[in-house]
Amino acid sequence: MRTLAAPLFVVMVLAMMVLPLPAFVLDLLFTFNIAMALMVMLTASSMVRPLDFAAFPAVLLVTTLLRLSLNVASSRVVLLEGHTGTGAAGHVIEAFGHFLIGGNFTVGLIVFAVLVVINFIVVTKGAERIAEVGARFTLDAMPGKQMAIDADLNAGLIDEAEAKRRRAEVGDEAEFFGSMDGASKFVRGDAIAGLLILFINIVGGFVIGMVQHDLGAAQAANTYVLLAVGDALVAQIPGLLISVAAAMVVSRVGKDADVGSQIGAQLFGSPRTLGMTAGIVGGLGLIPGMPHLVFLLLGAALGAAAWRMHQAARHQQAQPAPQPEAARSSDAEASWDDLVPVDALGLEVGYRLIALVDKSRNGDLLSRIKGVRKKFAQDVGFLPPAVHIRDNLELRPSAYRVTLRGAVVGEGEAFPGMLLAINPGGATQKLPGTSTTDPAFGLPAVWVEERLREQAQMGGFTVVDCSTVVATHLSHLMQVHAAKLLGRTETQQLVDHVAKLAPKLIEDVVPKIVAIPVLQKVLQLLLEEGVHIRDMRSVVECLAENAAVAADPAELARRVRVHLAPAIVQQIYGPVRELDVIAIEPGLERLVTQALNSPHGAALDPGVAEALTRGAADTSLRQEELGQPACLLVPDAIRAPIARLLKRAAPRLKVLAHSEIPETHTIRIASIIGGTT
Repeated sequence: MRTLAAPLFVVMVLAMMVLPLPAFVLDLLFTFNIAMALMVMLTASSMVRPLDFAAFPAVLLVTTLLRLSLNVASSRVVLLEGHTGTGAAGHVIEAFGHFLIGGNFTVGLIVFAVLVVINFIVVTKGAERIAEVGARFTLDAMPGKQMAIDADLNAGLIDEAEAKRRRAEVGDEAEFFGSMDGASKFVRGDAIAGLLILFINIVGGFVIGMVQHDLGAAQAANTYVLLAVGDALVAQIPGLLISVAAAMVVSRVGKDADVGSQIGAQLFGSPRTLGMTAGIVGGLGLIPGMPHLVFLLLGAALGAAAWRMHQAARHQQAQPAPQPEAARSSDAEASWDDLVPVDALGLEVGYRLIALVDKSRNGDLLSRIKGVRKKFAQDVGFLPPAVHIRDNLELRPSAYRVTLRGAVVGEGEAFPGMLLAINPGGATQKLPGTSTTDPAFGLPAVWVEERLREQAQMGGFTVVDCSTVVATHLSHLMQVHAAKLLGRTETQQLVDHVAKLAPKLIEDVVPKIVAIPVLQKVLQLLLEEGVHIRDMRSVVECLAENAAVAADPAELARRVRVHLAPAIVQQIYGPVRELDVIAIEPGLERLVTQALNSPHGAALDPGVAEALTRGAADTSLRQEELGQPACLLVPDAIRAPIARLLKRAAPRLKVLAHSEIPETHTIRIASIIGGTT
């Protein structure tokens, strides 16, 4: 039934323009119009986010159409029955004509003109301009918001469902402000239509009264003009309420509280401001000739409010701080409890960052770290150790560092209350703030204030908050050091997990054919080169096939890589069939192969090694600038040593062997190291 409500309502509104309505029905509809306008204004003032009233543009259209149809219906009754008296169009119009303006149509015209000026020139004009700017800014900020959502998703801070919800919200906001930009024209047009309808009713009623009903000029003016003015006021007051509601919707800032709460907290929340205002108002009341009672009464009320707020603030500050737990007595005997184990993965923060992990202070870093661990497990293939967070007074107040088995593997700074605007490469705008680099990926960035969020997003920056900076850095470090995170405990837990899915396979292979230490080493060798181990069933099956002929973990890892070749290639290139690869110039490749496979031991000339690493770094950078994966294709015999040699010079360069290219794929040489493309 609700699906038919809107079209039925529109049909009824259109019928009001065509069919004559009795005076009682007009009274009922005019009252409903006023009630509807009040509900719209109250809803607009109590919403927290713009999307809380996403139907507002459609409501603007419906209410405007309702008012115009009522104008047409009432105009018909006024012009047809106006000669019978001021009650011809119903008691509502008569009441507005007599009670509000005292039966004086001249006063009514002036009041109506004032309302039109307020509505048309002040409220509607300002709301229309704000809607235009808001729509443009929202559309311009969409790419930055989408990039921020993608960054949170890639860092594991949110899951796919939350990312879809946020993307939908960004799209809905853009559609809402775009609709508001157009819907504001309804309010503007309604104000103009009300003015024209009043003029038409006055002229038409005056002519009909004098020509058709033989009324005198004074009587015709007194009757028809009074009815026309009452009709105009009945429609104009709801129109003004709707205009105010539209202005509230487009002019509000923030998503934390409704308009009333924002005004109360920000305008009347400072005892100092109220006290100074009370002093000024009271001083004006002491000037001779001023209305002393009014000024002094208001000044006293403001002063009392300021004093009460000041006393409440002092009382809150005087509350004793919670005392820490009593420290252990210094003369207690040493015990094994004093030996604190080294954390597998730790996060140490300065005292200013403690609020990020304090839920009572709206800190969300803990929940984000949980998301990082979940995302890591889904992508890499095993559950990493829990992150132990503690404060460290030796750090700078805004500094943090990540430790792996007691050793520092990364550190950075984060500033609560500020945002990090990261330049992904295309932003050229200069932002006011503290220049820095993104701790996770080394991109140029600027710490900016919260108020510059929209400006930075429109400038092409990816804007993230303080908690996201720390969580993203932690996620990146976990990816880089995934092999070190896979300890014996994690390996056993991974085997136990796979045993639930394939119990017979694990029972036959681990540890009967492949011992846990060998399995751990193979997995670590895979992780060191960024190969995910999500497909543990394939890994164990491959080890079962080759463990009898190869006992060396490095050789087993090589054979597992060949077995996982389709997944490795897809991880690097995605679902493409033609692979753009980097190759080594044939002469240089032969020289390197001979040196690394020499019967006297691998001995690569330092000059050749330097030329190879420098060429690999330069070629890798060019490939990334072109938006293509950096992947070097080499013979099977030298893949592992080449990968180890180039890891420091080009950490994002992947090295594949010829046997690791699936038969379903083709290759194309995009760049050559030691030669020309």
